[in-house]
Amino acid sequence: GMPALLSGLVTIIVLDCAIYWQHRLTHIVPVFWRFHRVHHCDTEFDVSTAVRFHPVEIVASALYKSTFVVLIGADPWAVVIYESMLSGFALFNHGNVHLPKRLDRALRLLVVTPDMHRVHHSSLMKETNSNYGNILSIWDRIFVSYIDHTKVNDHDMQIGLKEFRDMDSQSLLGVLWMPFGRR
Repeated sequence: GMPALLSGLVTIIVLDCAIYWQHRLTHIVPVFWRFHRVHHCDTEFDVSTAVRFHPVEIVASALYKSTFVVLIGADPWAVVIYESMLSGFALFNHGNVHLPKRLDRALRLLVVTPDMHRVHHSSLMKETNSNYGNILSIWDRIFVSYIDHTKVNDHDMQIGLKEFRDMDSQSLLGVLWMPFGRR
């Protein structure tokens, strides 16, 4: 078979592509979007956004990933490494970190950067429906979902979904009920 290191690297790349598609589907499939909106309704883009998900989406995500891992016969150690990288990148990319422009440009050739992911949290739906990548930025380029920067100045960009800006929507009960409401 394939050497363990190469097998692990291939597993990590394949998993990242699978998670790209999982994320993209949460925007495309209406019932998935109802749950994923909890993540996108956050009006502040910071590290807490990285962990702001509806419990139903968390369970669905675990089932999707587990099924995919079993289907491809992934090495457990590669899955642990990927999940650790995914968590680290999620915190970094939602961390409201502003890298120097030249460093950001260089890094985003390979990986998702905070400025690249911030576009994904724009209140403009065209921008929200872009930049789905988690670790590797190549998927957005390959699958034509990459947007380089927001239409407005980064500092003027509005974060979050317009229809959920009120305090009731932002409360714990508000976000738990959000997928089941009329909006």
